[in-house]
Amino acid sequence: MTDGHGVLLVGLWIIVLLACIGSQHLPSAIGSDDARAVLLCALLLNIALSLLGAIRHRRLLADSRLCRTLEARVQTLASRDPLTGLANRRTLAEVASGTMITAARRGLSIAVLTVNLDNFRSVNEGPGHEAGDAVLVDMAEALTALIPPSATVARLGGDEFCCLMTFDAGRPATVDGLVAAIMARLTRPLAVGRESIRRTVSIGIARTEPGDMTIDAAMRRADIALSAVKKAGGDAASWFDAGMGRELAVRNAIEAGLRTAIPAGRIVPYYEQQIDLSTGRLAGFEVLARWDHPTDGILLPDRFIPIAEEAGLVSDLSMSIMRQAFEHAASWDPGLTLSVNISPGQLKDPWLAEKILKLLIETNFPPQRLEIEITETSLFDNLALAQSIVASLKNQGVRLALDDFGTGYSSLAHLRALPFDRIKIDKSFVMAMADDPECTAIVEAITRLGHSLSVPVTAEGVETAAIAGRLRALGCHKVQGWHYGRPLDVQQVRRLLADRSLLGTARAA
Repeated sequence: MTDGHGVLLVGLWIIVLLACIGSQHLPSAIGSDDARAVLLCALLLNIALSLLGAIRHRRLLADSRLCRTLEARVQTLASRDPLTGLANRRTLAEVASGTMITAARRGLSIAVLTVNLDNFRSVNEGPGHEAGDAVLVDMAEALTALIPPSATVARLGGDEFCCLMTFDAGRPATVDGLVAAIMARLTRPLAVGRESIRRTVSIGIARTEPGDMTIDAAMRRADIALSAVKKAGGDAASWFDAGMGRELAVRNAIEAGLRTAIPAGRIVPYYEQQIDLSTGRLAGFEVLARWDHPTDGILLPDRFIPIAEEAGLVSDLSMSIMRQAFEHAASWDPGLTLSVNISPGQLKDPWLAEKILKLLIETNFPPQRLEIEITETSLFDNLALAQSIVASLKNQGVRLALDDFGTGYSSLAHLRALPFDRIKIDKSFVMAMADDPECTAIVEAITRLGHSLSVPVTAEGVETAAIAGRLRALGCHKVQGWHYGRPLDVQQVRRLLADRSLLGTARAA
């Protein structure tokens, strides 16, 4: 029993006693001059009320201490990152205001460093989230140890950290030295249990400018510099320059345009002819993406596909292109096939096979006329999932081609792991056959490999009759390239097929 409960029972006992005494003596006391019973009742009542008041006071004190503890905890959670103990984004903004005032008073600039781990996702998906947390804590400790005492380091979220430090604008080497130290420290392998985790980091650097009223503009510039480093491959640091800002503006405009163009059907399929070398006849088409831009005309995929992949739009883009292509080709000669590229990001979607099969049903396009092309490098993220997707497609009659063979690992293990129906030689080797003996040897070796595995070989990038003749002599089965014509839009394809009596009558395109 607690002290509070004991005091409460005493108080209740006194009140009961008061009631008993009062019921016996109070009536007679009121009717006589004897006031002792009344005084006794008053005394007992005062003691009881005092005890109850003391209990209530103790409880209020305990509640007050608990409230202060909880309030302190809430303030800590609101101002600090719970994993690393560093300042969070909100606190950084508050600290930055004071830093701006200090820097202005002392005639200094503020350097903003945005620090980001490269491929942090692979740590969480490989060694696990505990290892990922250990990496982040070590990163926080390293940054805290390296920055000057007057500087601030914060975790903005995920694996993104930010450092603020004042420096003399005429001596940027001070910042460069700190960046070099951070790069050296954070690229050391980190032992987590039995794992040795190797890391690289990317750092974007910017400084406040005379017109900056807050730190926000400098942070945006540092983020732009970080994006430029990441785009260049990471594992480096870079100061912001004006060209980066212009490039980012162009990139953002393209992304915004894609978000409108994809659902509007302005990303359209173009078709590159695929020729059967043994007969010289048209065998099918590879489907290529083009952006029918309202002001810039037809844009090639290298202008927008990488941005679509970064923005997570490539799946929607691919599905839109496939739907249009299936609708177009459903009425063509049933002997003509379509080859469609699948991006590495799409192979991470466990519902990819179902999405493609659904499109085939909705457009009435036969699965046997579809060939899905995947690159070897896309198999490394999740081979098991790729095998599952491919199995579902193959069960419905869709064929599978290994694209750009020769540019990746060219591993026989992948040819054995998936039931490929075709190997496609990358165009960089084919186009160089006339001048580079090594490229010719690679093309010959891949063609022989296909023969030994009984897998047909297609060569891309055929631009001259001489290269076509050499590929025919090697026994290459199918070719494509500008020697046979540039990619065509749907109307040009329909005219081509009509001239060759290959335009069916099943349905209009």
